Amino acid sequence: MPKNKVLVLYAHPSQHRSEVNQPIFAAAQQTKGVTCVDLYYEYPSYSINIDREQKRLIDHDVIIFQFPLYWYSTPAMLKEWQDLVLEYGFAYGTDGTALKGKRFMCALSAGGKADAYQTKGYNHFTIRELLSPMEQMAAITGMKYIPPLALFGARTAKEEGRIDLHLSQWQRLLNALVDDKFDYKRAYKVEKLNPYLDQLIAGEQV
Repeated sequence: MPKNKVLVLYAHPSQHRSEVNQPIFAAAQQTKGVTCVDLYYEYPSYSINIDREQKRLIDHDVIIFQFPLYWYSTPAMLKEWQDLVLEYGFAYGTDGTALKGKRFMCALSAGGKADAYQTKGYNHFTIRELLSPMEQMAAITGMKYIPPLALFGARTAKEEGRIDLHLSQWQRLLNALVDDKFDYKRAYKVEKLNPYLDQLIAGEQV
């Protein structure tokens, strides 16, 4: 019996061109205890059903944004979703405690190589630093932040045969979150999850 209910909110505006995010989303759909929502499919005109989305948040323990990194941020749909769904009095403010204690993380793909996302790299910031608005959103809404799981070099991941390894990491992580076998306290201290999954997943048979 799953101990946690995990919600994956997927946003990709050009899915027909996706080589990595579609397989990642499909893997999540096959994982017991995980609810998967394709936001661009459900809301093609951006007319988001706020009540439905808020209920989804209430009904789940772990919230994951899955998306390709666009200009160091999320696709527009996820920003619209945040602006409308995370209302004052629901997600924050004096009476806005609906999300308190839930877990939040991002699962993303990035076109640049991993070494580009360093202080002295091409992008000048680490991936966690670039996602600091997401981390602050979690803090303001009372959610506990988990550093991201990232697939770097996404443009060449398929031809280089790196997608299967990432999918394996992704499914291991989802199962650990569902089964509550993830070391959240240690995870919070790292920049990204990728190199540390072996240490962060408890009781796994590898």
